[in-house]
Amino acid sequence: MYLLQNILSGKRKYLFGSILLVFIYVISAAFIMTDSDDFVFARREVLLRKIGHELLLQSGDSTSRVLPIKKIAENEYQIRFENDFTFRPDSLMNITKRLLAKDPLVRDYIVNILNCGNSSVVYGYAVSKNKKDDIVACIGRRQPKACYMMNIKFRPMEINTAKNAFFLGGLSFLAFAGFVYMRSVKPRKVLSDSQYDSLYTLGSVLFDAKNRKLIINENTVDLTATETRILLIFASSPNEVIERSRLQKEIWEDEGVIVGRSLDMFISKLRKKLEHDPNIKIVVIRGKGYKLNITS
Repeated sequence: MYLLQNILSGKRKYLFGSILLVFIYVISAAFIMTDSDDFVFARREVLLRKIGHELLLQSGDSTSRVLPIKKIAENEYQIRFENDFTFRPDSLMNITKRLLAKDPLVRDYIVNILNCGNSSVVYGYAVSKNKKDDIVACIGRRQPKACYMMNIKFRPMEINTAKNAFFLGGLSFLAFAGFVYMRSVKPRKVLSDSQYDSLYTLGSVLFDAKNRKLIINENTVDLTATETRILLIFASSPNEVIERSRLQKEIWEDEGVIVGRSLDMFISKLRKKLEHDPNIKIVVIRGKGYKLNITS
């Protein structure tokens, strides 16, 4: 029964820990991604309005308004203007390059100037992260005064890359956190129910494994959980050599770190608690391990 409860308890801890970690990550990712997207797009719209503002100033218009920015597709925006204006392509390109350089997620984009009446493209160019891939034409020809709209289409990979980097980074962190958590809740190996329920007679000492006690001449000596586990191994094989590596493996391996000096310390504590009976000794077998010597 003790073994079954231990196993079920361990499984519940694994399940609860896994669900909790996934839940925290999903909720956090949802909020962070949404907040990040909203902020990025809001900041981008401010930059787009500034592009429209500087474009009007370049044409000599300091009074008319830049109309609200319109999002016409997932990664495409439209800048509209209150009045007609004229522009020089080279000035337009310099303005967009300078201002969009402030957007960390923007590298590649296409700019098209459209006629308000028929939506025909009167001028356009493409800017790439690699300058040699830029597509620019007719930058010296001033365009006539008319009603224009400006469409800017961004490469969607820029935002998706940031999301993917965050997602993959989050998964890595989740895997690391899960590993740490699982190591902390991983149940220790346990001996059988019958061993824990048994009473062992070791010379004149009665070893009560279940209650972690030694009963010596009607006096009781308390044992720690680790001392109990070590003594159980000895009590199951009295007068037999128990390899040091076996003791370390069965007692500490589940905790992920095996410390040699820890075993020596617990052996020393057990010797002191058993010293009331001179017929019981835990002796070192050099090069091999330990043996619980019980003499009559």
